[in-house]
Amino acid sequence: MDSLGFRIPSPGRIALVPVQDPSPLPDEAIEGPMVASAVSPGTELNCAFANQDPAKPASCTGYAAVFRVEQVGAKAAAKVGELRFCYHNHASRVRCNAASTYLVPPGVDAASAALARLAAVSWSSLTTTLARPPEWVAVTGLGIIGNLAAQMFAAAGYRVLACDPLAARRELLAGRGIEVRERLPIEDPTWTEKVAMVVDCSGHEGAALDGCRMVRKGGEVVLVGVPWKRRADIQAFDVMHAVFHRYVHLRSGWEWEVPREPGEFRRASLRENTIAAMEWLASGRIRHDGIVLRADPRAVQQVYSDLQAQRGSNLTAVFDWSLL
Repeated sequence: MDSLGFRIPSPGRIALVPVQDPSPLPDEAIEGPMVASAVSPGTELNCAFANQDPAKPASCTGYAAVFRVEQVGAKAAAKVGELRFCYHNHASRVRCNAASTYLVPPGVDAASAALARLAAVSWSSLTTTLARPPEWVAVTGLGIIGNLAAQMFAAAGYRVLACDPLAARRELLAGRGIEVRERLPIEDPTWTEKVAMVVDCSGHEGAALDGCRMVRKGGEVVLVGVPWKRRADIQAFDVMHAVFHRYVHLRSGWEWEVPREPGEFRRASLRENTIAAMEWLASGRIRHDGIVLRADPRAVQQVYSDLQAQRGSNLTAVFDWSLL
């Protein structure tokens, strides 16, 4: 399989280069041209783009891909022409085990299907929370994960408070029926005991502590955002004090907490969550207009540099491989 793919040779550098795989198609695999792939800014920029070791081979990146089936292995359950989602790096061609892919529902465009990977991150928290609509849910950190999370909880019937210190990010949720603030109003008595769950998508210690201090007694604080680095001078005692005295359920927002596949006695699955997110994005129940850049893969260096510098209003990008 010959293709083009993104490779990161050194910190801050990324390029579209030829990639070769001379091996034959395995019986359980399917292969075809990439249609769209979505960027996860937090993971990709922090794990690879900014930290690649120049002494090591250039690394690849990406894990949200939609491709058109062109070849089917002898034992693979798939049909030529199907549009399928998979966890795959950015590349012009995709080869993967058919059983690990998700069939994209009819009427769902490739961009929505790729972005569903990012919406599904917080969908696991929606699946596992004890809070029920129409209770208040607060989302802190309005990058692409937080923006989609705020819209998703609102679409599910919750009352949503969305917080971010950047006015530009707050404005992206304007007109969508979501209350926006610069930060959690922990000193405002009108909010006392109102919020059932705080979903922190910022990875900032201060936001997590504010969430523990604001959430109602017995409420939940879910840590979805990755704490990539220390950004506040906060003692563990401050968090422990708030958790103990407010009976807070402080937990991880790890998306893989739910099983990958549906089954008996299982509470939802990543497959079901991702497919539902595809349908909500395609129908406009969750909107991505004005926050996602449709990008040419040949412009990858500019796209990643702009995302890292937070230039422009776009929170992420979806690469349209048909532009090659």
